[in-house]
Amino acid sequence: MTFTATALTGSKPEQYAQLLEQARGLMHGERDRIANAANLSALVYHALPALNWVGFYFFDGTELVVGPFQGLPACVRIPLDKGVCGAAAATRQTQRVPDVHAFPGHIACDSASRSELVVPLVAADGSLVGVFDLDSPEPDRFDEDDQHGLEALARAFLDSLA
Repeated sequence: MTFTATALTGSKPEQYAQLLEQARGLMHGERDRIANAANLSALVYHALPALNWVGFYFFDGTELVVGPFQGLPACVRIPLDKGVCGAAAATRQTQRVPDVHAFPGHIACDSASRSELVVPLVAADGSLVGVFDLDSPEPDRFDEDDQHGLEALARAFLDSLA
């Protein structure tokens, strides 16, 4: 199967709706979490502006372990009590951080990162799967539209595993 990403147009919510449709098409019929995480990371990294890292960390029962991503090499393991990813995993709430340098315990995997959005991945049974993590070199890169759009993409990822 050949996948062709189309340019996103319209308002930011319209662009996220188009991106969600592309993501669902990309993951359709595939249930492997590594394959879907790899493709979703690439899709989002190339579709959205001003990102320097997009990827997944999976919960191994103790801590978050890096999964498929796009960007510079990343921290391999993140305890649940450290950084933005750990906060999202521990609280099971999306973390939208306008200035990572002001976030207590921020882990600087890439010194160029200035803002971050992390969506927790929680299965239907309530178990923690991991987190979907996006970094930007721009301060305050992520707004409410980004948060809603990326949470929808995270849900589509979780749905693909069911």
